[in-house]
Amino acid sequence: MTIDTSLPTPDQAASAGAASAADEPVLPGEHFERLRADLSGELFLPGEDGWDTARSAWQLLVDQQPAAVVVAADAQDVATTVTCARRLGLHVAPQSTGHAAGSLGPLTDTILLRTARLDGITIDAEARIARVGAGVTAAALATAVAEHGCAAVSGMAPSVGVVGSTLGGGLGWLARSHGLGANSILSIDAVDAQGHVVRVDAEHHPDLFWAVRGGIAPVIVTAIELQLHEIGDLHAGALMWPLERAADVAHAWREWIAELPESVTSLARVLRYPPIPEIPDFLRGRSFVAVEAAIQADAATAATLLQPLRDLRPELDSVRPMSPAELSTVHGDPAHPAPAFGEAVVLTDITAASMDALLDVALEPSSQSLLSIELRHLGGGTTPGRTTGGAVSAIDGAGLVFAVGLVPFPGALTAVKDAATAVAARMQPFASPTVVKNFAERPTTAASLYGPDAERLRRVAYAWDPEGVIRVAHPLD
Repeated sequence: MTIDTSLPTPDQAASAGAASAADEPVLPGEHFERLRADLSGELFLPGEDGWDTARSAWQLLVDQQPAAVVVAADAQDVATTVTCARRLGLHVAPQSTGHAAGSLGPLTDTILLRTARLDGITIDAEARIARVGAGVTAAALATAVAEHGCAAVSGMAPSVGVVGSTLGGGLGWLARSHGLGANSILSIDAVDAQGHVVRVDAEHHPDLFWAVRGGIAPVIVTAIELQLHEIGDLHAGALMWPLERAADVAHAWREWIAELPESVTSLARVLRYPPIPEIPDFLRGRSFVAVEAAIQADAATAATLLQPLRDLRPELDSVRPMSPAELSTVHGDPAHPAPAFGEAVVLTDITAASMDALLDVALEPSSQSLLSIELRHLGGGTTPGRTTGGAVSAIDGAGLVFAVGLVPFPGALTAVKDAATAVAARMQPFASPTVVKNFAERPTTAASLYGPDAERLRRVAYAWDPEGVIRVAHPLD
C-alpha cells in the first residue's frame, strides 16, 4: 500500500544529475541565482524574507548561520545543490529537523540543505518494508505503519527525523527486543559528493552500507528502506511518585529490571516540571520520580510484571494498552522546537552504588534547573555481539544516563549547563567509554563514538568524499 510518495525511486532518479552550468566564469551571487532557478524547492540567502525561519533548527540554542539555505523538494534538488556547492568551494550540510544541530559546528562556508519536504512514505505491507524519505518524522512513520499492524524501530521522540535518528543508531522503546534502529536499515538512496544518485545496500557499495548504519554518511541520504516488525499486545505508560520517594522507587526499579524479559524496555527518571501554563495543573511546579515502561505482553502478563512497582502505590499510573503509534506519547518530549542543553553517560552496569551516585546528584539543589535526569535500561537487543553488520550495531553498557534542562532565556544557560555537567561528572566512576551518537549534542571524538572502527570509517569517508564537500555531525577529524 502506498501512503504518500513524493520521492523518486532509484531507477527514476538515475537520470538525475548535476545542474547544468555555463562555461563562462560567473560571480558567486550569480551562481546562487542560477541555483535558485534550477531548484524545484526554495533557496534562501542572508537577509531575505524567510531566512530566519529557513535556517532555524529544532534545537533553538544553536544559531545556525550558513552561507545559504536550500529547502529541497526532491532528490534532484539535492544533486543540484551539491553541484553548486562544489562550484563555489562550499560544503553541504543535510538537515531534516535539526535536533542534533549542535554537533555540526559552524556553517559559515556551508549550504544548509533542509530535507523536510522529502516526506514520502511507501509501505510494502506483505514484506513489512517501509521506504522513508529524509524528511519523515518518527510520529508520521509510526502512524503510517501502525495501520498495517507493524512498528518501526526508532527513537522515543515523535518529532525527530527518522533518517537522521536511525542513521545515528536509533534507541527507543523497542530497543531491548529489536535492537538499535540502524540494524533495521535495508538500503539507502543517496546523492554522493559528485552530485550522483546512488543506491546502497548489502550488495551495492557494501563498505558505504556498513558505514552509514550508525556510523558516518559521506553522502546525502534522501531515503531509507526499513524492515518493519510485527508487534503484538503492548502496554505502556508511566508510574509516578512524589520526589521524596526517589530512593525507594529508584532502587526498587533497579531490582525490578534484573529479572525482566527483553520484551520490556524501561527507564527511571527524576522530573521537575516548571510552573508554566503549558504544564497540566496536576503536574505544574511539582517534582516526581517516575518509571516509564513499554511492555510487549498481554494484559495479565503486563499486570504481573508491573505488580512490584504498583505495590509502591504510585500517585499516578498511566500504563495502559496502546498501539505502537502511541508510544511516542509516553516520554513526554516537547512538541515544538525548544532551547535545551543535555549531557549523557553510558554506565557499565546498574548497581546499588551507581544508583546511589545518580540519586545524590539528582537530588542536589543545583539539579533543580534540570527538567529531567533519566536512566534508561539497555541490554537485550542492544548488547554487543547480538547483531552485527553496521558500524554501530550495539551499545556497550547496561544503562544510559541523560540529564537535560530547558533554557527559556540566555541567562539560564549557565545554571542548566553546570547542572547537566555535574551529573555527567558524578557518574564518571561508573561510566563506559562508549558515547551514544544521538545523545552527543556537541562534536565529540571519533574514537569515543566508534572505537576501533573509526579508522575504517575514515577510509570509507575519504573514498566517497575526499574533498569533504558533505558536512556531517561529529566529523571524523
